[in-house]
Amino acid sequence: MYSKEIFDQECRQCKRLNDFLCEVKQKYPAYHARPVAPFGDKNPRLLIVGLAPGLHGANATGRPFTLDYAGLLLYEALYEFGYSNQLKSESLDDGLELKNCRITNAVKCLPPQNKPTGEEINQCNQFLAAELNTLANDAVILALGTVAHQAVLKAYKLKSSSALFSHNAQHHLPNGQILVDSYHTSRYNVQTKRLTKDMFSDVFHRIGCLLGS
Repeated sequence: MYSKEIFDQECRQCKRLNDFLCEVKQKYPAYHARPVAPFGDKNPRLLIVGLAPGLHGANATGRPFTLDYAGLLLYEALYEFGYSNQLKSESLDDGLELKNCRITNAVKCLPPQNKPTGEEINQCNQFLAAELNTLANDAVILALGTVAHQAVLKAYKLKSSSALFSHNAQHHLPNGQILVDSYHTSRYNVQTKRLTKDMFSDVFHRIGCLLGS
C-alpha cells in the first residue's frame, strides 16, 4: 500500500530495535514484531502521529494503537467525531475503517521500555517526512505528545524552538498545513487525569473547526 519511502516492512536500520524485535518474536511467536505500518485513509485530511508501537498493542497486532491502552481513548474519539466506523480497534481483521484520517508513528518499531533513542527517532524521521509530503496543503496533523510534536518539526526541517509543544495548541507549518498538539493518550496520562476525555474532545473540536467539518 505504501511506497518504501513512506514505510519499509523490511527496514532494519536500527540495530538496537532490530535485536529487541527478534527477542520479542522469540518470546511471543504470534506477535507481529516488525515495523508497524501507518493505518487509515489513503488521502487523509487528518494525520495522527504517535510515538512508537506498544509491546502488547501495535507490536502484537501490526496496527497502530490496537489492543493498547493508549488506543482506547483515541479510537473512541475517532468514532465519536466521525473518523471511524467502529468504537474499538482489536485486530487487523475486525472490519475497522478510518475515513479522512490516518494514524502513523514517529518510530515504526517497538523500542525497549517504550523509549526510542534520539538517534532512532532521527533515523525513522525520513519515513515520517515522506508521509507528510503526501498530505494536502490544508491537512491537519495531530501530534500525540512532545516526541511526536518534535518529530513533525524535524520532518519539516524546522527548529524545535519554532513551535513549542502545548496541549490543544495549533501551529502553522510552512506549506499551509496545521500542527495541533495533544498530550499522549497513554495509560499514565489518562489515569492521572493529565488528559481527560473532555480535554481530548476539545482537541477534536478544534481539528473539526480547522477542517471545516
